[in-house]
Amino acid sequence: MARSLRYIPPRSLVEVTTRTVQARFLLRPSRDLNEIVLGIVGRAAQRYDVKVCAFVFLSNHAHLLLQPADAEQLALFMGYVNGNLAKEAGRLHVWRERFWARRYQAIVVSHEEAAQVARLRYLLDNGCKESLVRRPADWPGAHCVEGLLSGRPLRGVWFDRSAEYEARRRGERVGKYTYSEEQELTLSPLPVWSRLERTEIRERVAEIVGEIEAATRRRIRKTGRNPLGIRRILRQHPHDKPERVNRSPAPRFHADRWAVRKGLELAYYAFRVAYRQAAEDLREGKLPVEFPAGCHLPRLPFARAAPAPAFASA
Repeated sequence: MARSLRYIPPRSLVEVTTRTVQARFLLRPSRDLNEIVLGIVGRAAQRYDVKVCAFVFLSNHAHLLLQPADAEQLALFMGYVNGNLAKEAGRLHVWRERFWARRYQAIVVSHEEAAQVARLRYLLDNGCKESLVRRPADWPGAHCVEGLLSGRPLRGVWFDRSAEYEARRRGERVGKYTYSEEQELTLSPLPVWSRLERTEIRERVAEIVGEIEAATRRRIRKTGRNPLGIRRILRQHPHDKPERVNRSPAPRFHADRWAVRKGLELAYYAFRVAYRQAAEDLREGKLPVEFPAGCHLPRLPFARAAPAPAFASA
């Protein structure tokens, strides 16, 4: 099945999901991996000027709420994050095979406050809704909840592996943090909350977290099942995978009202029609070709050599 065209209206909020190959626990939390994740995401946000509103890295997948300028900026950001994280986590967990299951999935969230808050709630509920921990703050992996509640930057570590390699070639003794630097990650508010005071934003996040914790307690009382717990999570082997993975079809857009979702769908269909028409014109050599703004251009057709002239035999 062909992938959908990457379509992101300018400055939209985007929910990004990326999963490890075969759902293996290659992102299993640890102190080393947590500082690596925060360092990579913080550096990518600074390098590509992408606003990071929220994130959570579970053992076999990650969710991020991002506000990129366009699809190209998002692709550069996620390519940097996924590429570096695959190398670092693979090094940490001695995994030399393919790391990610497929390309990241990006879903545009509408401008509605209800839609954006719902996606933030969903992200914060990760770990609790899977019956792994009782509270969002209990998740031992990289999580945005501390930064959202405190308003303070999160800190990770960026490792300069190229400098390490050159130092070893020169015969230097290299320690774990010899070629590293602290990297800060400052979270941005949801676009619909951008004009609110910081204290009010923290109060709203605290209210959402409280509701999630209350819902988790009710679910535990109803089912009688306790969460897996931090100790058992940390004892999981990174190469292992769950016996069963529950996945549901993802929508193209997240919206609260039907009319807003329909408008986004119609805009996407118009974008797709314009792109496919331009791609067809390019294949037929009808130049110049104008592609819709905000798209990734396709590869040019292969330039075939002219057939060699046939010479009549003497």
